[in-house]
Amino acid sequence: MNPGRAAAGVVLVQTGTSGADHERHMHQHLAGCLADVLGLPFLGIRQSARLDEPRLYQVPDATLIAPQPAIASELDLFGAVVSHPFMAAKAISHPLVEPDAAAPTGWSEAFMQQAGDSVLPGYSAFTPADALQAGERLLERGPVRIKQVRARAGLGQQLVRNREQLQYGIARLDPVELTQHGVVLERHLAEVRTFSVGQLHVGDWLISYFGQQRLTTGNRGETVYGGSDLHLVRGDYLELARQIDSPVARMAIDKTRAYEQAAETCFPGFIASRRNCDVAVGIVDTDQTCMGVLEQSWRIGGASSAEIHALQAFADDPGLEHIRASSWELYGVSPPIPQHGRILYEGDDPQVGPITKGVTLSPWQPLPNI
Repeated sequence: MNPGRAAAGVVLVQTGTSGADHERHMHQHLAGCLADVLGLPFLGIRQSARLDEPRLYQVPDATLIAPQPAIASELDLFGAVVSHPFMAAKAISHPLVEPDAAAPTGWSEAFMQQAGDSVLPGYSAFTPADALQAGERLLERGPVRIKQVRARAGLGQQLVRNREQLQYGIARLDPVELTQHGVVLERHLAEVRTFSVGQLHVGDWLISYFGQQRLTTGNRGETVYGGSDLHLVRGDYLELARQIDSPVARMAIDKTRAYEQAAETCFPGFIASRRNCDVAVGIVDTDQTCMGVLEQSWRIGGASSAEIHALQAFADDPGLEHIRASSWELYGVSPPIPQHGRILYEGDDPQVGPITKGVTLSPWQPLPNI
C-alpha cells in the first residue's frame, strides 16, 4: 500500500523538540513499522522542523507548523500540521478569561464556540494577569490545576487550593513559554479516569479506537503515564461507537468528534492523520460527574506503540475487524513484564532512569464496565 503521492520511503523527522532517549528509540522503531505497513523502505532520520525533500512519508516527533511544502494531505505523514504553534498544545481546549484577554496570532473564538460542550471547565491564559484572574474565578468553585501546555505524560501540573498557591504557581511559569504557548487553568477532578479516543489514517487504512489510560510510579516516586489499553476497529468513529456497548465510551467518542470537527472548521490548513484525545471523567462540586476533552495529541505519542502494532495486525489480516492492544511503560530494574508482552525498549534512560516499554496484542473482548 502506498501513501498519497507515491512516496519513495519513510523518514523519522526529529524537529528539535526535547525528548528522552527512550522516546527517540520508540519513534525510530515505530517509523520502521509504518514503513513495513506501507511497503516502503525506511530511509532513516532527518533533523529538521521542515522538509522540502519530496516523495517522503514523514513521521515527525512533534506536530508540524506550516508551511510544510512537502506535505499536501494527511496521507503524507503520521501526525499533523497546524498553522500556529499554540494549536499544537492543550491551550486550544479552553476559552480566554475575557474577550479582550491577550491571545496569540491565529486564536479562534469560533473554535471554543463549537467545541465548548466537549471540554472541561477552565481557561487558557497568555499573561500572568490573565492567568491570575482565570484562577481566581475557578477557585470560587473548588481546587484548580495549573497545566503547562507542552508538558507530557501527566507532568508539568500543579494543584492549587487558594489564592496564595495560585500566585506562587503562576510566578513559577516561564514568561516566554507563557507568552508563546500559554497556560491552562482547569477545575480539578476527583476520582478521575482518563480515556483515549483516537483515529489513524495511514495509506488505505482507517482505524479508530477507544481505550483507558493507566498511571504508574516513576523512579522518583512521581505519578506518571503507564500506558493505554485500546479497543481498535477497522473504520471510523461511527463504526467504533457501533461496536462498543458502553454509554460512557460513546459519550467520550461524541465529545472527541465534536472537538475534532471544530478544529477542522476553525483552524485553516489543519491536516491530521494521527488523532488522539484524552477525555477525562471525574467528580466536581463533591457529587457532580463531569466529562470533557483534556487535550489533543496530533503527533506520535505514548499510545502509538499500541496503535501502530494493531495497524500492522489489520494490514496483515484483511478479515480482521477489531483487536485489543495495550502499550505499557514500566519503571525500575527488571520489572514484571505483562503476559505475552513484547519489549520494545529496555534501558537506563539518562532523564528518567530504568524504564521498559512494550506492547501487547490480544483478541477483541467486550469493554469492561466503566
